[in-house]
Amino acid sequence: MKKKCFNIVWLIAVLLSFTACNDFLDIQPVGKVMPKTGQEFRDLLTEAYSAITNDRGKTVYRSDELILDKGSTTSEGLNLYLDIWRWKDGSEDNNTISFGWRTFYYVSYIANTVIEQKDGITEASEAECNQLAGEAYMLRAYMHFILVNLYAEPYTHCDPTVTKGIPLKLNSDVKAVLSRNTVGEVYASILSDINEAEKLLNVETWPEGETYRFNKLSVDAFRSRVYLYMGDWQNAYNKAKQVVETHGELEDMTTSSVLPNHYHSVEAILSLEEVFAAEFQTNGRVSNSLLDLYRSGDMRKSKFYRAETTSISYVTKGGSNEYRCTFRTSEFYLTAAEAALELNDMDNAHYYLTELMKKRYHSSRYPTYEALILSMTKDELRQEIYDERFRELAFEGHRWFDLRRTNRPELTKTYDGETYILQKDDERYTLRIPSEAIQANPGLEEE
Repeated sequence: MKKKCFNIVWLIAVLLSFTACNDFLDIQPVGKVMPKTGQEFRDLLTEAYSAITNDRGKTVYRSDELILDKGSTTSEGLNLYLDIWRWKDGSEDNNTISFGWRTFYYVSYIANTVIEQKDGITEASEAECNQLAGEAYMLRAYMHFILVNLYAEPYTHCDPTVTKGIPLKLNSDVKAVLSRNTVGEVYASILSDINEAEKLLNVETWPEGETYRFNKLSVDAFRSRVYLYMGDWQNAYNKAKQVVETHGELEDMTTSSVLPNHYHSVEAILSLEEVFAAEFQTNGRVSNSLLDLYRSGDMRKSKFYRAETTSISYVTKGGSNEYRCTFRTSEFYLTAAEAALELNDMDNAHYYLTELMKKRYHSSRYPTYEALILSMTKDELRQEIYDERFRELAFEGHRWFDLRRTNRPELTKTYDGETYILQKDDERYTLRIPSEAIQANPGLEEE
């Protein structure tokens, strides 16, 4: 097959479109000067962090978490999220809110610049230079991770050695011509970047106001999620176990008024993304299928959601900067439980699942549910863990990716009298590469 290439030249225009934000974004060869001091590189990384979009949050529209209301409409009455919600890809209305593509590569460009310039940074200690570069490696890895899980087949549902994924961008050369890497190559690069970051990161915890920055604990947290998405159960279990052993405290929702995805929560590991943004909060309500999953005595139902009527509830675990959450402790109890199950370690699967449940269910109801969990078959327990991930991590950017990596079920939705169906294993579980990228290189879609 003739090799097709992805031309990164279109990125130059993207960089130019962002230059007004910060003098240091007039980066060579596009504009003025490169940063030199540690503070200037910190400012550049801060811009990269702030540029990250809430695309993980937008996936709630594709999943089964949300019932779309007739809010967030244009003057012509078109819902800005309807095409995402009904999986109408490739022929979206021009007003449809789109998923990102360019911004992820923009952030990667900044990360590459920091990595390449690490040894030339002035007015900074060796530890500070290492920390900056370590964060840059994590940023680059995280951008590739989101991209490959939006725009490529799930690792667990393809042959990753041959299935085309997304282009890796591993240097700051805006004139470089890139081709789409395989899914396997993308994941290998992500893990390699995490390994490099681990050698450099030296900040254990950041003070309030800076907890959006990658720290040492986020290394194992990120690794655990990557291994989970790969179906690498032993490594997923090992890394999740390490996170829990290091940072295992859970919010006790029977007594605490702090939600576990709040940046002040004891569970917070990395508070980077405002996943469920304010505009989402007024544009949809919690799906009945999700509400029905919460059992009697589950404290999350009344704390995560606000009931308008007996059948209509809205999300309260988002909608402001206070709910910035990229990694938190609960996720890794659930990862450890799922991975242990797949390793046929039922005892640890029970342990990690019930340890979380103790902090979520009223004490009068917990013993009943614990007994139920302990009586389940392996298949029943697998479904229970999936359901518990749904209950615990809803509206935090996990559900769509969980559906993709597991059984990719059939989903049915209704809006304004019309019914829409996403078939089991539907190709629309993977987004199409944006038309703007294909226009720059028509061969990109054909690779």
